[in-house]
Amino acid sequence: MTMFEEIEHIRVTADLLHSVADIEAALDKMAREINSTLADRNPLLLCVMNGGAVTFGKLLTRLTMPLTMDAINASRYQNQTSGGNIEWLIKPKTPLNGRTVLLVDDVLDEGMTLATIAEYCKEQGAEAIYSAVLVDKVLGHQKPLNADFVGLTVENRYLFGYGMDYKGYLRNAPGIYACKE
Repeated sequence: MTMFEEIEHIRVTADLLHSVADIEAALDKMAREINSTLADRNPLLLCVMNGGAVTFGKLLTRLTMPLTMDAINASRYQNQTSGGNIEWLIKPKTPLNGRTVLLVDDVLDEGMTLATIAEYCKEQGAEAIYSAVLVDKVLGHQKPLNADFVGLTVENRYLFGYGMDYKGYLRNAPGIYACKE
């Protein structure tokens, strides 16, 4: 089976967990909570690349406070279906010292990558660090970091769509899907 055949097979056999309407409502809820919490904080939003790009863009236009933005990328997956060692690909150019930082990502899975990024922000002098994830997976055990703002909670399955990928593909799927077991 070629990669394209595999991707198509995954796409057509996956279970739709959340429709576009579900996701947009979750993003509206997240934005209300972020607007309320960070209204007077002049936050720096850090898009956790690559998965966080869709959530970041969808949230950005819903936020009403003055803010600045940058990107960060510390990857455990490198287009694979299981995580390995963290590899730093992008560090923000914006100084973090004294800033309130909001990390925006697609999914909180094991939490190791987001915890590493939060620790980096702390080491760089961030005054406060918040995190927003579109999806929080229920794993049945404690994670090294809990997200401050969560759109949706899902069972522990391999997900794609709305920024989440399957081997680097399907990030653009219109909904949140789970691969068949």
